[in-house]
Amino acid sequence: MLGAAAATPDLGFRLTDVTAQSGIAFHHNSGAFGAKYLPETLGPGCAFLDYDGDGWLDILLVNGTDWPGHKKQPSTLSLYRNNRNGTFTDVTRKAGLAFEIYGMGVTVADYNNDGFPDIYITAVGQNRLFKNTGKGTFVDVTQQAGLGHRMGCSTSALWFDYDRDGLLDLFVCNYVQWSPEHDVFCSVDGKNKSYCTPEAFHGSTCWLFRNRGNGTFEDVTAKSGIFDTTSKSLGVAMLDYDRDGWPDLFVANDTQPNKLYRNLRNGTFEDVAVHAGIAFSEDGKARAGMGVDAADFDNAGVAGLAITNFDDEMIALYQPGRGGVYSDVATRSGIGQASRMRLGFGCAFLDADLDGRLDLVAVNGHIDETVRNISGNHGYAQAPHLFLNNGKGLFHDVAAQAGSGFASPKVARGLAYGDFDRDGDVDVLITTNQGPAFLYRNDVTNGNRSIRFQLQGTKSNRDAIGAMVRVTTPDGTQSRMVKTGSSYLSQSELALTFGLRKRDKADRIVVEWPGGQVQEFGNLKAGSWLCIEGQKPAQSQ
Repeated sequence: MLGAAAATPDLGFRLTDVTAQSGIAFHHNSGAFGAKYLPETLGPGCAFLDYDGDGWLDILLVNGTDWPGHKKQPSTLSLYRNNRNGTFTDVTRKAGLAFEIYGMGVTVADYNNDGFPDIYITAVGQNRLFKNTGKGTFVDVTQQAGLGHRMGCSTSALWFDYDRDGLLDLFVCNYVQWSPEHDVFCSVDGKNKSYCTPEAFHGSTCWLFRNRGNGTFEDVTAKSGIFDTTSKSLGVAMLDYDRDGWPDLFVANDTQPNKLYRNLRNGTFEDVAVHAGIAFSEDGKARAGMGVDAADFDNAGVAGLAITNFDDEMIALYQPGRGGVYSDVATRSGIGQASRMRLGFGCAFLDADLDGRLDLVAVNGHIDETVRNISGNHGYAQAPHLFLNNGKGLFHDVAAQAGSGFASPKVARGLAYGDFDRDGDVDVLITTNQGPAFLYRNDVTNGNRSIRFQLQGTKSNRDAIGAMVRVTTPDGTQSRMVKTGSSYLSQSELALTFGLRKRDKADRIVVEWPGGQVQEFGNLKAGSWLCIEGQKPAQSQ
């Protein structure tokens, strides 16, 4: 019929906004009071974690606080416990996490191998390490762990075992050298203060802390080769760049060259980003790198990279090639032009429709609400992207068809994924700056099935961070790494989800543990949730 609305295409899945009905009532406090302090534009992050070990994912939301002298009301971290029925209960105070911190990001892992996930919060000022007691509560062990007395403007962070000793080490991104006492006046019109760009501040080195195994950490930033005060780091992702079984790191920098720290297997790293072709854009410019994820998005067996950037810079999509060199295929994949008008933050590869191909979600939002008044600007709140992978090198943005207002404009920052309702597909969590969090439940409707793995132990760290799983069906082989970090300020679940289309089993599964052990399994049924457990490491304090 003439004038009738076009039918919404069937994507094979639907995202439903379940924030309100799930009981999540959160509002980020940036502390903004008119002084236009740089950190106000950056947060917050979020995480999926199973803090109480009941097998159901809980949610952690990071919050800022009011600046000294401008206190209004307390704002703290928020921990929501999964009630296993689609709802959550706020247990922040009960869990001992009702701390006022000017929080930015979060990374979660079992750093002491006791079976319970611990929480590290990055912040403006002092970052915090919260140890899980195993009794539903956390204790602040920052000082006794040797992580205190370090003030900075920290952003993303991750846990990984860079020396493969079975103990998780900690990598922390720092943005710029900033404090309220050393703020800089920036202005667009010469009269009114505006948020400064990062060029107005000196850079700040990332930090690397080695886990001693006795509950304390050693600062190895300098001797590891990581020290670099030109960096302005916002995102970090773990990958095995050279396929030697040792974890490497990619760091997204804002207006400075990106870093690719290749693990030399002797406690040190070498920056090979220029050689790899990912330090700069293809026209030789340092972009405003925000968020990043690393994954095998073309099922070639090697991780590529997605990096969100400022508006007019496009998302970068790096595909690995010969000799350790990447090519930016963003333009020819369809991702580049579609993302050019957005300012991106969190991003993640996930298989939204369980077809065995990794799709890409990216959330967007500008840094200053006054951009509304600038002619030709792309807006303050911006719609997210959901790029479906067709398996032939092309991606198509279907955010507007995903349902339930998923594509509504947001001032988005953090992004994480996890199967909170245990139905076999991954759900999406988004945070916004000076706004609410959003929880989108994914419901796969096309009959596609999945197989999920939770790895534990071996002679490596208990969380098996750094392990690689490869799943083979007649459609090909998919690979996923167990990892923390990625996205922006956020952490997704550690469990791995593999879409199998409509197949009833996976023919072959290969698990490559961080210590070098390899296990193989065959003919595992679709719909399975499998915990693969190796030899457990010794507990530390």
